[in-house]
Amino acid sequence: MSDAPESTVLSRVQGSLGHITLNRPRAINALDLGMIRSIADTLDRWQTDTDVDVVVLDGAGDRGFCAGGDVRGLAEQISSGDPGATATFFRAEYALNARIAEYSTPIVALADGITMGGGIGLAGHAAIRVVTERSKLAMPETRIGFTPDVGGTWLLARSPGRLGEFFGLTGSTMDASDAIYTGFADYFVPSEHLDAVREALETRADPTSPTEIVLLFDETPPPSRLVAARAWIDDAFAADTVAGIVERLRARPEAEASATADLLEELSPTGLAVTLAAVRRARELPDLRAALAQEYGLVLWFAHTQPDLIEGIRAQLIDKDRSPKWRPASIADLAPDVAETALAYAPSAPLW
Repeated sequence: MSDAPESTVLSRVQGSLGHITLNRPRAINALDLGMIRSIADTLDRWQTDTDVDVVVLDGAGDRGFCAGGDVRGLAEQISSGDPGATATFFRAEYALNARIAEYSTPIVALADGITMGGGIGLAGHAAIRVVTERSKLAMPETRIGFTPDVGGTWLLARSPGRLGEFFGLTGSTMDASDAIYTGFADYFVPSEHLDAVREALETRADPTSPTEIVLLFDETPPPSRLVAARAWIDDAFAADTVAGIVERLRARPEAEASATADLLEELSPTGLAVTLAAVRRARELPDLRAALAQEYGLVLWFAHTQPDLIEGIRAQLIDKDRSPKWRPASIADLAPDVAETALAYAPSAPLW
């Protein structure tokens, strides 16, 4: 077994199975730079190991796979005027996201429990993505005055209808059924069977594929609530602007539509406008790497120029007063070219 510093990532080979476990259960396995580098180093090592022909990626503890990245650390870097550290973190994280998506050995991600932000960047791009009855998936970045990243816009852009805009702007949580419906996951396996899945992947008889193994435990989840909600979501979130989306939501008879309008009016107007544009542009991009490159520019634009990111982290995660003071404060006060400006931002160092 080889461990990252302080064993925040555990890696071991069992038979022909490579097993990587995020091991910060008290923090719901939130990612820091050391963990990202450890996972990347392990994948690099196993890529040339002919004994490893399938990889399982999971998280320690009962609360979740991965709650995301270390946004408190991000706030400290920005506040202390250390943009280099911010760029270093995101470059390493995005390179890992692309590595997982392109890895020649099948990766089975067990997104059990909370899987958000950076956790989506790990699990969402794996070859085989498993959710359970405990899974809670989200890209909640607009809640802190930010925008979805780690390839999240690529996944959101490929969700049915306007669900990408809905989940991107609201940061709402998906259960297992929703995750499969939107394309964020592939299979539903009850959590009580996950140990059996791991064991079967380790002891499988060739040439049984990892997909065939997971299918042995796959069950049909309950219908997604999104099927019934598509009518008002697709109608409202097809509007050209955030203001137009809110206006359409207010005109809908559904209580959920009105509640969604209330939520959007509480979030960072800048984060909403940029996210809407980013998801829609991601639909036109050729691949995940292009989406990650777009996100990299947006992340640095937020980190270097926008006060809402620091304010959102403060209000939600540090002081926890849940009363952020956004700038601008309302959707009506948004500069009409804010999204265009953000998308045109050119980082001093390219991602690739």
